[in-house]
Amino acid sequence: MKTGLRALALLLVCLLIGFFSGTTQTKAQDANAQGAAAAPAAAPAAAQPQGRKKRVAVFDFDYATVQTNSSALFGTNVDVGKGISDLLVKYLVQDGTYSVIERQQLDKILAEQNFSNSDRANPASAAKLGKILGVDAIIVGAVTQFGNDNKNQNIGGGGGNWGGFGVGGFSHKKSKAVVSLDARIVNIDTAEIMGVAEGHGESSRSSVGLLGGGGNWHGFGGGAVDFGSSDFQQTIIGEAVKSATEQLSAGLIQDATKVEVRTVVVEGLVAAVVSGQVVLNVGKKDGVKVGDQLSIERVTMEIKDPDTGKVIRRMTTPVGVVRVTDVDDVSAVTSPVSGSDFKVGDEAKTVTQ
Repeated sequence: MKTGLRALALLLVCLLIGFFSGTTQTKAQDANAQGAAAAPAAAPAAAQPQGRKKRVAVFDFDYATVQTNSSALFGTNVDVGKGISDLLVKYLVQDGTYSVIERQQLDKILAEQNFSNSDRANPASAAKLGKILGVDAIIVGAVTQFGNDNKNQNIGGGGGNWGGFGVGGFSHKKSKAVVSLDARIVNIDTAEIMGVAEGHGESSRSSVGLLGGGGNWHGFGGGAVDFGSSDFQQTIIGEAVKSATEQLSAGLIQDATKVEVRTVVVEGLVAAVVSGQVVLNVGKKDGVKVGDQLSIERVTMEIKDPDTGKVIRRMTTPVGVVRVTDVDDVSAVTSPVSGSDFKVGDEAKTVTQ
């Protein structure tokens, strides 16, 4: 009897210990949950400031080595270099790694500077125009192959890989279209080549006529071909152009890390104040572009070296800010954004990025 009572008492003690232990654990869990709810959520990491995109200009590719082939294919002298550069611009813009100068702006500068076709692949000549355009780098290139893969024939063409003649046809032998391109990324300050890329494309189909295969393509007008049109890209030669240009674009995008964002410091003087407009003695050659803003400051004191008498510092006070509305090679016309009382001889300075 005593043994039964002892067993029953022991059981009751165990139950009570388990009850209080569970209650304590539950309270601790509740306290932890309440503490977690009360704790403020971790603040998201601050977004890192992003600089502007690297700005490039794509010059029309040189196609002198394939001009005979191109003329035989199209029946006239089509500027395939321009067509390929336009297609390259399209792919670079779609990718978004670079900021690409618009064709209209590029053509205007080329015309003003009498940039000839012979200068297309010349890094030094192109670099000078790159400064005027205010880009970080320029892309120049050449079309090195534009024809078919028939190496056994050399009929009626200047290229070693050219196998025939006539609009849309080379010979009676079927062949694939082949296009090869190369491009260079050029530093506009030093004309140094910072990166190179190549593109090689072949059509997946063979045909007697390389302009065949595009069911809706009906030729071209004005000596130009839209290489970016889906109709042209369905032709045999269009397939090869698209493949080569896509490969070239990928290489140029991969080399974007080699291009540095340029910081151009422009310094000049107010040359005239006419009817509310402020004319500066700096222009395109100095890196000034329409839309740039420059701070205008007035020298209030010159500090000279007591030993040499040379000016070592000029103390200035701000006068205002102006925005460029028109610019030529050596001067810029600006309109005030803030401030007034601009005078001839005031200093103009900006950091253009």
